[in-house]
Amino acid sequence: MKNIVEYLQQKNIIFKSLKPIFPKELGTRKKIEIYLGINLKGYYGLVMCLSKKSRVLRKETEEIIVLHQKIQNYIDAMIPYCYILIDAPLCSKAKTMLNEHGWKVFHREIGSRE
Repeated sequence: MKNIVEYLQQKNIIFKSLKPIFPKELGTRKKIEIYLGINLKGYYGLVMCLSKKSRVLRKETEEIIVLHQKIQNYIDAMIPYCYILIDAPLCSKAKTMLNEHGWKVFHREIGSRE
């Protein structure tokens, strides 16, 4: 979690608190790290970290968007700020779909350093 906080801090995204949510709590088996935080203005922010070797496709981004809705129902609040850190090859249609749904996408290829 420390490297995620440092990476977001480099991008000027700072949270007062950041706590993990386990995918099993939401009824999913996806291997994804999920963190729910509160930013300095008091709004909820969702951070998801996805790291894998295969390409992230549009179908998978649909599942991520549904997961976001499940999290909003789980905490019974709106989450206006959504960030996803992807360490995998990313399909351009998947990235476009995430951007259209209000997600801020941070993409790094495996093995590259920012």
